[in-house]
Amino acid sequence: MEPDLTSNPHILVVDDHREIRDLLGRYLVKHGLRASVADSAAAARRILDGHAIDLVVLDIMMPGEDGLSLCRQLRANGGLPVILLTAMAEETDRVVGLEIGADDYVTKPFNPRELLARIKAVLRRTQSLPPQRGGLAGTSLCFDRWRLMVDQRELIGPDGVAVPLSTGEFLLLSVLLARPKMVLSRDQLLDLTRGRDAQPFDRSIDNQISRLRRKIEADPKKPSLIKTVWGGGYMLAADVTAE
Repeated sequence: MEPDLTSNPHILVVDDHREIRDLLGRYLVKHGLRASVADSAAAARRILDGHAIDLVVLDIMMPGEDGLSLCRQLRANGGLPVILLTAMAEETDRVVGLEIGADDYVTKPFNPRELLARIKAVLRRTQSLPPQRGGLAGTSLCFDRWRLMVDQRELIGPDGVAVPLSTGEFLLLSVLLARPKMVLSRDQLLDLTRGRDAQPFDRSIDNQISRLRRKIEADPKKPSLIKTVWGGGYMLAADVTAE
């Protein structure tokens, strides 16, 4: 009896270089995954509309609409995992990609074996996470009396004054706002904010939570917005709306 491969993860490879996308497609299939390929953002959308894709491998630099634009839309519409393909000179774009929600990146030229390992790691990580709340796509996210301006990376307080956020604080707050009233463990928060750079026993999440509380809580010693769930992790207790 032939094995049923329909339950295997379906990967979409988006790259304008035919050799790269065809090589990756064949390599992924050879190693037990399903694969579709696209040469542009428009072609990728057509495949996404017609298939249940589990992860997207996405080249940043493509003619026409670039990978960052498609990545931003994918993250706004849900939690589909994205791994970026970047060139060594694209460091700024790579950082932007991670900030808008890409799960990982691989630098060209790369070994397909490394990419396969990263695909499996991201799938393991994301499939164990609670899903994002629907309907939170927008340029600003409002919670309690605060507003996070996503594109500008600004947190606006009740008095209309911007409160500065570090990159780590911005990423952490974005993750909490995407999953309001869901308990996220420290490891899950590390995976979502740091991805490939997360280290076991890293306590930086606790420090960033403390700093965020000092900025948004009326009483940081008795937090009402970011609550500690003993034995679990942290939870954003507020309702979130998008504009």
